[in-house]
Amino acid sequence: MKFHNPIIHNAFGVDLGTSAVKIYCQHTGQITTEKNMIAFKDDGEVLAVGNDAFDMYEKNPPNIKVHQPVKNGRIADVTEALYVLTALMQRADRRIGYAPIIFFSAPVNMSEIEKRAYYAISQGNIIQNPRVYLVDRAICDAIALGIPIHRTRGSMIVNIGGQNTEISVLANEQVIISKDIPIGGQQLNGAICDIIRRDDNLLIGHHTAKRLKAVLSSLGEDIREERKIYGISTLSGLPKEGVVTSEQVSLAVEAQISQLAYEIRNFLERTPPQISESIRREGIYLTGGTARIPFIDRYLRNYIGVDVKLSTHYELCTVRGLEELVNHKALWRWGYTIRKKK
Repeated sequence: MKFHNPIIHNAFGVDLGTSAVKIYCQHTGQITTEKNMIAFKDDGEVLAVGNDAFDMYEKNPPNIKVHQPVKNGRIADVTEALYVLTALMQRADRRIGYAPIIFFSAPVNMSEIEKRAYYAISQGNIIQNPRVYLVDRAICDAIALGIPIHRTRGSMIVNIGGQNTEISVLANEQVIISKDIPIGGQQLNGAICDIIRRDDNLLIGHHTAKRLKAVLSSLGEDIREERKIYGISTLSGLPKEGVVTSEQVSLAVEAQISQLAYEIRNFLERTPPQISESIRREGIYLTGGTARIPFIDRYLRNYIGVDVKLSTHYELCTVRGLEELVNHKALWRWGYTIRKKK
């Protein structure tokens, strides 16, 4: 049973991911998850945000643009991110109130300008005088995973996001080293699109590729399945039916995951010996939406030679950590401002 502070604060935990925004609202006790997308006309008029904008993705006419305001886990467009955050926070709780406390999960290796962007997007019309804190994403994941941050002598967390993977090592009550790898769910989707275009002269969208990734990836396991799909012929430009095999999808996915496995192993080998030994005993924690790929934990374990522990929270791991932090004031110590990081 979770303990909640008797005094209810006007507090939010926000995981502003590349693919999706996850918002925990303390007032309602609920997590709101929507796509991190915005759709607008050429004249700048905003038509939709979140899931509504995602529904237009890859179907929008030329005069409507659909963008992701976060790229590679970092805010790329402050104005667009402001629109998305404001709208989604209002959906999470219509009574945001005055001076809310907002905890953002954030990458470890950020510049001061990148940190200030989180403050800039928190100044919407309905968000008045907010108190904004940043929390290292790996700390949020560690809280959700139950890692004893104050006692661990070495824990590694691999969070595979929408466009990048963050590899972090915790020790001495902090994230001591972290590295971003440009491999994520969208790169895997793109690789599947590429192989189907090459093999079958068929254009498919990332929506279809994502579904194929979930059901046909085997990552070295002997699984032979296929799925019927529809796309556009690259030869005639007309709609066309095709059949995709698990072998095709697995080949595309494994090319990306093998590179990721190499990066994780190399990162572990460069970690100080006493810390890497602790990681080898404890195992590597794997989280993020792409961790749902079948057999990914077994594949990484065989490649790296270290046990891989799969989080059951998947893409909600970070926001679950924020939920715990928001509701346990003793954990607020992990939040910091751009002026001071503890």
